Amino acid sequence: MGAFRLDLRDAAAEGAKALGTLPPLTATEREAAIATWRGRMVNETISSRVFAALLPQALLVPEATPFLPQIADAIADELRHGRQCAAVVAALGGDAEAEIAALPEVPRHEDAGPVEALLRNLLSVSCLSETVAVALIGAERLRAGPDALQKTLGTILADEVQHARLGWELVAVLLPLLDDAARGRMEDWLVVAFRHLVAHELAHLPEGPAPTEAAVAVGVCDPSEARSLFFATVQDVIVPRLEQLGLPGAAAWSRAQGA
Repeated sequence: MGAFRLDLRDAAAEGAKALGTLPPLTATEREAAIATWRGRMVNETISSRVFAALLPQALLVPEATPFLPQIADAIADELRHGRQCAAVVAALGGDAEAEIAALPEVPRHEDAGPVEALLRNLLSVSCLSETVAVALIGAERLRAGPDALQKTLGTILADEVQHARLGWELVAVLLPLLDDAARGRMEDWLVVAFRHLVAHELAHLPEGPAPTEAAVAVGVCDPSEARSLFFATVQDVIVPRLEQLGLPGAAAWSRAQGA
């Protein structure tokens, strides 16, 4: 997917009115908050393309048919989240637009059959990424000050919970359909998925000084705390759940870390 400009200023202007006046901030705090919410605006919006890529894969697997409406809902959810985050950018005094670099195509896994290909993307997108999102957004919501921001994060969180649940439930349905050879390949794929997850999350959580309480109250996360929560979520939530499903989560996580 080539580079493009994301411009949500019109939608943001309407949404910002509903948010009302946010607490006073220093110039540095405001800049950090705008950058945070603009980054979320971009990430949420482009996440829609990942769920969109799941639809044609799911259409090839009859057992996934009951989940098609949920996948379609997730696409709309992510686009709405982008608009919600854009509204916060505008409310903070920023411009809800951004230049998006070329994005890699969502893997189609043409080396695998339809069930295995869909499983790989579900594990990466819903079971890993969305489960981490639930933990991080949940923590941010608890520390948000203004009611309007708590509500925004709360509605996004509720959707992310459903996106993660979609993945875990559909994976449980599809796993019994794999033959022994495909099951044997799942550990190697999980290593790839874990490494991608770590690289993606840490790139968005760079080391730096802790934000002020005022900045945290408007959604700026503490990178050190967020990194700790990320690793705890993988180790204490994702890996055990994979093991419960009969997948080699612990071995794959260990390999992904170079152990």
